[in-house]
Amino acid sequence: MGIAYIIDAVRTPRGKGKASGAAASVHPQELLAQALNGLRRTAFNLEDVEDVVAGCVQQVGEQGACIGRQAVLAAGWPDVVSGVSLNRFCGSGLQAVNFAAMGVASGMQDLVVGGGVESMSRIPMGSDGGGLDGKNQHLLELHPIVPQGISADLIATIYDVSRRECDRFAFESQQNAKRAMVENRYRSLVPVKDLQGKVLLERDEYPRFDTTEEGLGQLQPSFMAMGKFVPPDAADGLTLDQRAQKRYPDVDALNHIHTAGNSSGIVDGASAVLLASERYVKEHGLKPRAKIIASAMAGAEPVIMLTAPVPATQRALKKAGMMINDIDLFEINEAFAVVPIKVMRDLGIPREKVNVNGGAIALGHPLGATGGMLIGTILDELERQNKTTGLVTLCIGGGMGITTIVERV
Repeated sequence: MGIAYIIDAVRTPRGKGKASGAAASVHPQELLAQALNGLRRTAFNLEDVEDVVAGCVQQVGEQGACIGRQAVLAAGWPDVVSGVSLNRFCGSGLQAVNFAAMGVASGMQDLVVGGGVESMSRIPMGSDGGGLDGKNQHLLELHPIVPQGISADLIATIYDVSRRECDRFAFESQQNAKRAMVENRYRSLVPVKDLQGKVLLERDEYPRFDTTEEGLGQLQPSFMAMGKFVPPDAADGLTLDQRAQKRYPDVDALNHIHTAGNSSGIVDGASAVLLASERYVKEHGLKPRAKIIASAMAGAEPVIMLTAPVPATQRALKKAGMMINDIDLFEINEAFAVVPIKVMRDLGIPREKVNVNGGAIALGHPLGATGGMLIGTILDELERQNKTTGLVTLCIGGGMGITTIVERV
């Protein structure tokens, strides 16, 4: 097996995922195209790019029609560059990077881009109509799958994670993001522009720097009412909370602790990561920023859904021949505060190594783009601190986790 080198990683700022958001006027194809062209801050031959692998969760409407290929065309790249789109829910962007890495490390390809896009202002969550179960009653009989917010509260209930602990983590996410923005730590940013070249967004738009722990504590739980809801197509007549309790009968009642303040934000954004084989790097004199040491997927019980970053990380560490203490910095996607809290608990990761520049609670989570964004974020911080190894992991709908370990070169 050869080496997959990361030549560069870029991302757009995250715009608020609503009609008034700064990036809402930009077609998602153009949003990804701008991330692709952001890679051109490094000199390379565009015609040598063998594929663009794009993560995108809601692949309908403006995000349909194979947005990977259409973004290549919108970017003005040569016709010879192909593109493909994939959906692994919230892990899509990192899976795109990993697939690109597999191509170049195997020797089958030499230069590939991985990344992703999600314009949540234009194509809201649920637009594809499939949900997490594809409207399959047989699947629901086998696995009484519930929305992710219910799963997050189920984790908090079973593993005794408090509202105060989640709010504290959320406050730290905002503070870390504030420091990172003030100190210009996000070196991977490329601005979002309109078709006339006017800059629409240069900095992440979602953070709330006036956030306080007291204010977070006053927010109402987001999924309590949802938990009492009986889906109209529910053959068993159970509420969503009862559906979760069906799988976990020892749970007397769910403790609904997640709010808009300690859950990830809805935003627009795109990411792009350029990966090259060892052969291509040597032949073209490129200077890589890092290499991928290992990547792994893992599944877990699909009703509790969001716990699989732990086994995915354990599997990636085993593949790399590393221990948790060998990792200098971690990016654990903040889909809900309970996710990184549980990962830190289970794996013994110190808080000061995790999401040191904020995460999706403060910055937002553009579903298909986030994994690629986190690669750039961790490389930026490894370089700033002059450290070596970083680990990126995300929870994924349907009970999956994905992890990638990178090492600076």
